[in-house]
Amino acid sequence: MGTDGIREKYINPYTDFGFKKLFGTAMNKELLISFLNALLYDREVICDVTYLNTEHLGTQEYDRRAIFDVYCVNEKGERFLVEMQKGEQNFFKDRSVYYSTFPIREQAPRGQWDYELKAVYVVGILNFVFDDTDDDYFHHEVKLTDLRTREVFYDKLSFFYLEMPKFNKTENELVTMFDKWLFVLRNLAYLMERPRALQERVFTSLFEAAEIAKFSRRELCQYEESLKNFRDMYSVITTAEGKGLARGLEEGLKKGLKKGLKKGLEEGLKKGLKEGLAKGREEGLQKAREQMMVSARNLKSLGVAKEIIVQATGLSPDEIERL
Repeated sequence: MGTDGIREKYINPYTDFGFKKLFGTAMNKELLISFLNALLYDREVICDVTYLNTEHLGTQEYDRRAIFDVYCVNEKGERFLVEMQKGEQNFFKDRSVYYSTFPIREQAPRGQWDYELKAVYVVGILNFVFDDTDDDYFHHEVKLTDLRTREVFYDKLSFFYLEMPKFNKTENELVTMFDKWLFVLRNLAYLMERPRALQERVFTSLFEAAEIAKFSRRELCQYEESLKNFRDMYSVITTAEGKGLARGLEEGLKKGLKKGLKKGLEEGLKKGLKEGLAKGREEGLQKAREQMMVSARNLKSLGVAKEIIVQATGLSPDEIERL
């Protein structure tokens, strides 16, 4: 089996195989250490990590719609869970909180214990947007906080959510290591060479590990299967969005027609019917447009060419550029 079906030079980190290859193996743990230190902004300096068993965390690719295969402990005993969430799902925040209970409970030793815990960090790398209110706010850090004092109540449990579709910095705008890591995660599968801005030694290791041409036959087979699963999931998501768009248009038209008929009975059947149809059409088209914008944003985040998005959604190139 060759690479005839794979046109990219580097692996897609959003696939199960790609994520594990870069961050889930002891051979490449320097990549994970560098990413975590960049995420923590020098508040914690991690020198080493030990990978822990993830079997009870549901790591299979068909288990919901997430990859949760990195669970490790640093030299201080602090636990880290790193999840690559490929598609939006209901209750993903609940899922994060639920999984944080495992590294908390596992710290309980046999025998007497005074309940002292080491810190737990849950990191969600999200390939979707869950907060539409601010296009620039993509790095969420969440802790237990006293609502009255606005101070952190408990600093040993932290949740990080990275909305990757919102990260749009170009190579010339990369300043911090955190910027560079997010740039790599967002663009690795579309790069044909190592960018000049990524000259740190850790990125030398990353691009060597990510180069598909260097895979063994077994690794290549595994990656092709993982890539197929990723593409199948993308197809399911876009199909669901298309059906949602059609339902939105139908519901909007029905809603507007109902309002118009009610008003028509009050002001005159003829006038009301005319206005109701117009309002229904307007509301339906508006809802359809909103759904189309969401679909276009998701397609753009997956790296689909602008021309294809224009054909699929009917939006203008300028509208897609502004997403």
